[in-house]
Amino acid sequence: MKYITAFIKPHKLDEVREALNDVGVSGISVSEIRGFGRQKGHKEIYRGAEYKVEFVAKLKVEVAVRTELAERVSEAIVNAARTGSIGDGKVFVWDLESAIRIRTGEKDAAAI
Repeated sequence: MKYITAFIKPHKLDEVREALNDVGVSGISVSEIRGFGRQKGHKEIYRGAEYKVEFVAKLKVEVAVRTELAERVSEAIVNAARTGSIGDGKVFVWDLESAIRIRTGEKDAAAI
């Protein structure tokens, strides 16, 4: 099993969700986060005053999948979230050792 974490621009969530649904992902978790990468934030102008935004608003999308789906899922996220501009985000794929559905006690692939 694999655990996939993606950091994406907020306005790309619907496209990412639809792309994941198309490849067979039935559930995701989404968190609102703030952070920065290489760009170290950006500058904005509000009512004529310029100020620096050090932490950029992003969404963290998390999904657990069977190993054989991991490549398709990560590609779907990348293709749906890409705008071609700085700050599009990142996708991380991790090994997932175990999963347990609390309600039924199902384990591993059956739990996801």
